[in-house]
Amino acid sequence: MSSKLVHTPEGVRDIYGEEKAKKTAVEQLLRQKIASYGYREIQTPTFEFFDVFSKEVGTTPSRELYKFFDKEGNTLVLRPDFTPSIARCAAKYFMDEEVPIRFFYQGNTFTNTSLLQGKLKEVTQMGAELIGDASVQADAEMIAMTIEALYHAGLSDFQISVGNLEYFKGICAEAGLSEETELELREYISGKNYFGAEELLDNAHVERRDKELLLKVGELFGTAAILDEAKKAAANERSGNAVKRLEKVYEALCDYGVEKYVSFDLGMLSKYNYYTGIIFKGYTYGVGDAIVKGGRYDNLLGRFGKKAPAIGFMIVVDDLLAAMSRQGVVISTDDETIKLYYGEADFRHRLLEAKELRAAGKRVELLPER
Repeated sequence: MSSKLVHTPEGVRDIYGEEKAKKTAVEQLLRQKIASYGYREIQTPTFEFFDVFSKEVGTTPSRELYKFFDKEGNTLVLRPDFTPSIARCAAKYFMDEEVPIRFFYQGNTFTNTSLLQGKLKEVTQMGAELIGDASVQADAEMIAMTIEALYHAGLSDFQISVGNLEYFKGICAEAGLSEETELELREYISGKNYFGAEELLDNAHVERRDKELLLKVGELFGTAAILDEAKKAAANERSGNAVKRLEKVYEALCDYGVEKYVSFDLGMLSKYNYYTGIIFKGYTYGVGDAIVKGGRYDNLLGRFGKKAPAIGFMIVVDDLLAAMSRQGVVISTDDETIKLYYGEADFRHRLLEAKELRAAGKRVELLPER
């Protein structure tokens, strides 16, 4: 028998025993907090038509998708991201709904990347989407709910960094950048590759003041005090309105009482091009990437036929568990199992005892005497 039969492919793994029990416990705690905000669970297919995640939608690059064909020849993909699936579903079943819709989900996503760097190709995500509400209060609810969910799950040392893509877009528009150049610049700045960003702007013949402002965006991060500096740095109306929005969101987060977990980053951008305004990420020590990603995507549902604003977030459960483990966070699990041993003579008695315990909600394992 080939040894490959007992191994998993690169980028995926088995989860079992105590680790799986802890994962289930954390997922239940996250679910409890999200549901307490009035969000209802939704389940979408593990695979969708390719167009749901196409370049035009602004999601994962085609080369990083797991693609295959059905018997009719349609190109299908394993979902790399939940948000486009939720948007498609909302457009199909809630086309005429005018009141805000609140969904939350849990499931696995799949990314076919060769640049693993310790990351998995299959991860579990849990998140929420608020559709049909364009208000500052909706932004604050999503961020506050994220903070409360992480804390409820047992994580206490973390930070949610908040930005607004409109700030960056306002500067790009003032500099006269094309959409293609803007997207390329976004990749450089989000990757902290300022040499590449400067070369790109030089090749695009961007004026010196605009170039300096675009390169400075990555330095505008910190406490709420950084918002004043950001407002002074960019004088255009679009960027100014973006800062005002952040100020209002912060006021609402103070009302929630979660402001100590919040910082700001005007240079925060995303590889998902469907984000349109407020964007945020959650960081903690023990993992190398954000454990939370979220933001506003007011144009995405329109691509599926329903014009509606929306905002959402997702938590990478696997990364959250890794961080909690490295920080020594104790995760309580309901995994206690009563073991009853039986011999040939007392099997029926032990079976009756096991049935009574199980009826009382206990876990019981029947084992033969050795």
